[in-house]
Amino acid sequence: MRLMDGLRFALGTLSVLPVRVERVDRQVAGRAMALAPAVGLLLGLIAAAPLLLLPAPPLLGAALAVGLLALLTRGLHLDGLADLADGLGSGKPSGQALDIMKKSDIGPFGVMTLVLTLLVQVVALADAGAWALVTACVAGRLAVTWACRAGVPAARPDGLGAMVAGTVRRPAVWLATVAALVAVAVIGLLTAPGAGLRAWGGGDGEPGRDLTVTSFGPPCLADRCPQEPGLSHYLGDAFLSVQPAEAVFDAGGAAGFSGIVVAPVALLAGVGAALLLLGHARRRLGGVTGDVLGALVETAGATTLAVYAILG
Repeated sequence: MRLMDGLRFALGTLSVLPVRVERVDRQVAGRAMALAPAVGLLLGLIAAAPLLLLPAPPLLGAALAVGLLALLTRGLHLDGLADLADGLGSGKPSGQALDIMKKSDIGPFGVMTLVLTLLVQVVALADAGAWALVTACVAGRLAVTWACRAGVPAARPDGLGAMVAGTVRRPAVWLATVAALVAVAVIGLLTAPGAGLRAWGGGDGEPGRDLTVTSFGPPCLADRCPQEPGLSHYLGDAFLSVQPAEAVFDAGGAAGFSGIVVAPVALLAGVGAALLLLGHARRRLGGVTGDVLGALVETAGATTLAVYAILG
């Protein structure tokens, strides 16, 4: 029940998914922020749908996916990014900077930051593919877990920052980090070009002559697709191949190794960039606010996508 209270709080705070939050206090908030990466995983899987299911060009699919993610989060993280940019960009002392961040309008620093961040996200996602978005969503929410760890104060005595600041114990932070790394590594392995599942055949112990192999790989032109027996389909940026089976899971060789490395590296880079921003915000503002947390989500996500595109 305690775990479910935290999960409901996390879903209600970090998404528009309909949940009934029955208990709100700092203990529940701590569990919720520790579970934030799991919410990121769910949001990433939903937001990746346009890239996986629509027969759209990669750039258009990426724009639709980023837009869907903004809808799933009410645009609150983007709003927080713009507000923090205006507050820090003003050069004012912490009290005045916090007042600027509370205003409903967006200034020039916020506009420039939003445009640049969204541009990086869409262009990098178009190159990196749908599963990079899942990794980026996990990274963004893991950055929130780190920002809410014990010892990080709130910049204001009220608001979301005051509710969640310092609520996540350090063992929970490291547990969430390890779980996130394992999750994205598995995703990277399973979705690497050429990775697939090979099944044994019809009950006689022999390699399957009548079963199938399912493999995922990058898109290819019709005249350049692998010349393998079976039937081929396209799912967004994935190439689905169905053919006679051989009997084991195939991780795609070098591509599988690349996938299992690139995803965790991109996640760590995204969280690292967010923590650098967190350190700057703490020095300037004295702690975290809801806007700071939103800015960390978007910063980690954009950095993860960029690194994924560069390395992948």
